[in-house]
Amino acid sequence: MTYSNIIKTSGSVSSTEDLAIYYDLYEPSGHSHRQFPLIIFLHGFKGFKDWGAFPDACAELSTKGFAVLAMNFSLNGVGESMTEFDQLDLFARETLSQDLDDVGTVIQALKSGKIETDSAEIDTDAIGLIGHSRGGHTAVSAAAEYDEVACLVTWSAVADYNAHWSDQMIADWKEKGVTDIKNGRTGQIMPVKDVVYKDAQENADRLMAVKRVRELSIPALFVHSKGDQGVSYGDAEKLYRNCGSSEKEIKLLPDSGHTFGTAHPFEDEEFPEAFQQVFDKTSAWFEDHLQ
Repeated sequence: MTYSNIIKTSGSVSSTEDLAIYYDLYEPSGHSHRQFPLIIFLHGFKGFKDWGAFPDACAELSTKGFAVLAMNFSLNGVGESMTEFDQLDLFARETLSQDLDDVGTVIQALKSGKIETDSAEIDTDAIGLIGHSRGGHTAVSAAAEYDEVACLVTWSAVADYNAHWSDQMIADWKEKGVTDIKNGRTGQIMPVKDVVYKDAQENADRLMAVKRVRELSIPALFVHSKGDQGVSYGDAEKLYRNCGSSEKEIKLLPDSGHTFGTAHPFEDEEFPEAFQQVFDKTSAWFEDHLQ
């Protein structure tokens, strides 16, 4: 069944540091008698919930009979503007541990009613996760961490963040305590402090997706492009190979880049062909395994 009227509700809940976790909740309208499965979307590094085609994809996924919550991690560096990196002091210390805790905070806020729904009842005991890039890495760990997660999809996910730090970044952290990266889209120079590296190293057993994916017994789909120059499709193969679930699948697309042909801002009326394939596969996965 397709639901044509989708309501979007925006708000925030407080992180464990009392910082804002901004969210958008998409849900079918006018069906208060019906309970809808919940899907949480996690953005990637130098990303945010309003990037590119992500909001359109979340709204479209909701028409398939899901409540979909897209969240900004509390330390992602994007404030009330929702689209500008205007909190680089927070971005500089965005740890994988805090990202993982933020997912747990949102789940508990949904279960306790701190995040309210306007038109539908949401099933918070069987949650689906979608994560892009670094968000896919966190989604794997969250799926192992939180019992409420019942289904997983990753897009262009990193398998092992500790294998992705460059020699220059590590040298900078050891010598100066901070390294600088350039945002290719905005031109901003963005600092990353050594606390990010230390957290990933010291808490690897909890945080590294390639370790946590072994714990999974839920349906898990790993989607990647063979033309991804940001994160090799070998990461998806590694996650798939190590996944402990008996219900797992890997989907490798032809050369369509790290974001499957989409960019920010996204103003097209239709998804690019590659992203449409990703969306269709994701939607079918949740319809088969979460509804």
